[in-house]
Amino acid sequence: MITGAHTLLYSSNPELDRSFFRDVLSLPNVDVGQGWLIFGLPPAEVAVHDAENGGSHELYLMCDEIESFVTEMQGRDVECTPVEDQGWGLVTHVTLPGGSKLGVYEPRHARPE
Repeated sequence: MITGAHTLLYSSNPELDRSFFRDVLSLPNVDVGQGWLIFGLPPAEVAVHDAENGGSHELYLMCDEIESFVTEMQGRDVECTPVEDQGWGLVTHVTLPGGSKLGVYEPRHARPE
């Protein structure tokens, strides 16, 4: 069902940060247009920490088939938002038990090896 995670990092100088990931860390990458690089990462894990006001995050899990994912979630009584075509992927959000939203998408952009 879930095939990966797409993590977003925000930066006041994204070109330098992209160069760091490409040139210093030597992460595999693809250019999806206009110098926008997407980097491959090794396997990942998620830890949930306490946060006074619920905290903030932006994490998207990726899947091969968004409609199958939504159907499976509905079968488990997990609410999903309507699937939206964002161009770069088909996106839904699930509400976690703690109340925050987690994005899940079927990517349409190029993906690094």
